[in-house]
Amino acid sequence: MTMHGSRREDECQQSGEPALLRQPQPGGEGPEIVTVCAPLIEVEGRIFKDLARTGELLPYEDWRLDASTRAADLAGRLSVEQIAGLMLYSPHQTVPALPDGPFPGTYGGKDYDVSGARPWDLTDQQRRMLADGVRHVLVMNLQDAATAARWNNAMQAFCEALPLGIPVNASSDPRNGAAEASAEFKGGAGGVSRWPEGLGMAALFDPERMRECASIISREYRALGIVTALGPQIDLGTEPRWMRLEDTWGPHSRLVTDYAAAYCDGMQTSQIPCGECVGEAGTVSRTDPGWGRHSVAVMVKHWPGGGSGEAGRDAHYGFGKFAVYPAGNEAEHLQPFTEGAFRLPGPTGCAAAVMPYYSIAWGYEGGNDGRDGQTPRGNSYNRYLIHGLLRGHCGYDGVVCTDWGVTADPDPEIGEFGKRCYGVEDMSVAERHLLAIDNGVDQFGGNSDIGPILEAYRLMARRDGQRMARDRFEASATRLLRTSFRCGLFENPYLDPESSTATVGRADFTSTGKAAQRDSLVLLKNRPVGVSGVAGSRAPSADSAANVSESAVHPTLPLTSDATVYVPTLHREDSLSFFRTPVAAHDVDPLRVDSCPLRRTHDPRKADVAVVFIESPLSNPYSVDDREKGGNGYLPLTLQYRPYTARTARQRSIASGDFRESADRGYRDKTNRAVNASDLNAVLQARADMEEKPVIVVVRMHNPAVLAEFEPYVDAIIVDFGVEQDAVWELLTGAFAPSGLLPLALPTDMEAVEAHCEDLPFDYEPYADTEGNAYDFGYGMSFGGVIDDDRTHRYTMKRGGE
Repeated sequence: MTMHGSRREDECQQSGEPALLRQPQPGGEGPEIVTVCAPLIEVEGRIFKDLARTGELLPYEDWRLDASTRAADLAGRLSVEQIAGLMLYSPHQTVPALPDGPFPGTYGGKDYDVSGARPWDLTDQQRRMLADGVRHVLVMNLQDAATAARWNNAMQAFCEALPLGIPVNASSDPRNGAAEASAEFKGGAGGVSRWPEGLGMAALFDPERMRECASIISREYRALGIVTALGPQIDLGTEPRWMRLEDTWGPHSRLVTDYAAAYCDGMQTSQIPCGECVGEAGTVSRTDPGWGRHSVAVMVKHWPGGGSGEAGRDAHYGFGKFAVYPAGNEAEHLQPFTEGAFRLPGPTGCAAAVMPYYSIAWGYEGGNDGRDGQTPRGNSYNRYLIHGLLRGHCGYDGVVCTDWGVTADPDPEIGEFGKRCYGVEDMSVAERHLLAIDNGVDQFGGNSDIGPILEAYRLMARRDGQRMARDRFEASATRLLRTSFRCGLFENPYLDPESSTATVGRADFTSTGKAAQRDSLVLLKNRPVGVSGVAGSRAPSADSAANVSESAVHPTLPLTSDATVYVPTLHREDSLSFFRTPVAAHDVDPLRVDSCPLRRTHDPRKADVAVVFIESPLSNPYSVDDREKGGNGYLPLTLQYRPYTARTARQRSIASGDFRESADRGYRDKTNRAVNASDLNAVLQARADMEEKPVIVVVRMHNPAVLAEFEPYVDAIIVDFGVEQDAVWELLTGAFAPSGLLPLALPTDMEAVEAHCEDLPFDYEPYADTEGNAYDFGYGMSFGGVIDDDRTHRYTMKRGGE
């Protein structure tokens, strides 16, 4: 056994950029070892890090052993305080941390802009957090790839100098979506390739392209220092009004299950394409099949499926905390997990982590509805869902991490974006931690305070004894550390900024993502245009038609390159943001000028064609004003633009119970309107202004909209599930033929939506347009007509479920 020298620990934690010491294995047999200050050990001709500074090779330092063995050895060496640190998640980190940003930080006690710090330097808060044992760091915004790499190196060097040298496992919410962030904390890209949002990827009807997408994203993530993805969102999107539906792959259980398996496999499997990674010895694990330095662990969400929120309300908010199962279809919502993410075709075998949703699964398999005298609880606090179903019946042994902010005390106002300790409001914060840990939870999303976890340990030890408490905490530590071992962080957690810059947003990655964006666009309608460009919205008379050659009648799309286009501006009423903060009324110019290849005019009389960009209807399901006027606060979510009165809604809500409100959440006979109701006005006004000239509508579809309000009056309709606008213009001008298919059905009207069951897919009739086409699952057009190919035959469905 030979000791190799190293730098002092204080050099690892200085503010300068750390100098990396690289040590290849003799003969290239095994992983390259990269260190800043940890000593090296040579044993039997192989090089290892002496992270514990013992001068001897400990099992957790031995890369020849499998990840589970190494993780268990290290877990047994940790103090309870160190284990508690692993069970935490950092607040969202921005790099650099700007004083006016959502998550500010200081550098030597000063704001970034006056501190003299470099973008990748660690903030005071980050240093304190890492010193306290937090190793799971959630990354939000990154300035660029090189900055991300240098920041990663600074964190890893800092941690290498601490006892036992445990590296950071950085994670991210989805950051490769092409659309602008509209909900939750979607990460700043950092220059990554851009892909369609969830429903857009589903519109491809191609799991192999999903796998390709995930494989590319994993390479970019690892180049940014990201090792865990807080996704994919594999909820079965059966409730059409749910605000997070656009991030799912829709309501078709077999398609979603195939996508879940493909995405998880593509992210976790470390594959080295021929001709790449020359000289990168040890990029694939020798002991854990499929894992390696290109692997990204996935955290699938949301167990046991979050897509059946009552009346479409979302569990981020107290007024949306209930998921319901009026059709008793719980089993189908589990399929993306049990038959997809937990049964991968590739060598990693199973998704590394699972996140339960906030919601209370009301009436789940006949329970959790209060009839047994027990208060219904949110998913992480529900012993049956976590301990019985996930850990027990499914045999899941990966990490279980709560969704963000489920342990803090609730806010007094149910209409705010608050904390979500649903069903355990009467417990202390420490008791909530204990209950979740008892159920089988390992980690607490959004929690960075070690105190409640240590108190939970003391409560457990007092109840069960020190040995049992210690064993339970070590089990969580082993699961949490296993991913870092599998992904090679203990041997080399460092990045080369130049290599990161070359990898992130690589030309072939970007072009592949752009192709997926194009192919995700769905053409719903393409009505013929008659004489001299006259729109087919009003058929030519028999006399005029007799004088027109067959070649003069053609579809509205594609447009000619010399067309002049009118794109109207839009108006938004006062509304609330995702965080329930006020957004003042404002006008929106939807055109991205640098994306449009055609001449634009603001005068419809001078235009050859109108292109109206709109969004699917957006509405607010809870009104404090309604409550203060004597109502219960609940309003119907609407998928139509005109004011909607819920005359056929349920008389009473299925679920109820909150200390802040009345027992009934029903909204029958109440009226709501979309905050973007003027989008419909823009379409109808364009129809009037353009007279007989074509009107094309591009719908940015977050949810399946009721199109009956404008479809009869327009000539072409394109559905955009979240792409960059240049892809839309390329379709409009015929640069490619559309091939996207609807991954869901568009409803005929809101009465059909009210009659459907939240947990059941395809239980309403689709809208049929004036051309005789039903806007159903699997429908889409190319320029030559309705698409009928192997995809439409591979994924079929029947009304009321697959």
